[in-house]
Amino acid sequence: MADRKMITDPQRLKALAHPIRWKLLDALSIAETATATQCAAAIGESVASCSYHLNMLAKYGFVEQAEGGQGREKPWRLAERERSYDHEGLDEEGVLAAEAATDAFLEHEFDRVRTYLRGHGRESEEWRRAFSLMGMHAHLTPDEAIGLQAEVQSLFDRYRDRSDNSALRPSGSRPVRFLLTNFVIPDTPETP
Repeated sequence: MADRKMITDPQRLKALAHPIRWKLLDALSIAETATATQCAAAIGESVASCSYHLNMLAKYGFVEQAEGGQGREKPWRLAERERSYDHEGLDEEGVLAAEAATDAFLEHEFDRVRTYLRGHGRESEEWRRAFSLMGMHAHLTPDEAIGLQAEVQSLFDRYRDRSDNSALRPSGSRPVRFLLTNFVIPDTPETP
């Protein structure tokens, strides 16, 4: 898995503690650039709300102005495509900020899944077959869990450049979200 710059500043983490901001980051990852008006149409929020949240994301370095436009019609783009943070090494304020950012992220992701499922039956047969929702478990050591995560990341990385360059997207492709998580099942003992 590629090394990612870890977010350790509690203020930057707090900036991610709002589900609208995660929606905006996603909208910009798909559209590459968008104005507050275009973002509002994409995520179902007001232009004023989108403008405010885009400015907050810009203040903390998550988005930046793209070329062209004026006022609310200025386009925005992601300043960084990937965000990574962990509780490790953070003080209490940082841990609380990371927890709040994670809560907002999960709320946003699960809302996306619910929204998709409500419209699943209206997708084409091909896209309905491409959908999966599964939960699995295996008995792994920490090193095996990390290795499996790296293998999955490596598989996904084969297609990552298409997110950055629309010219590389094949005909018939759409943005597909993979929400992958791995965690030890709480309150389970280690195998002796």
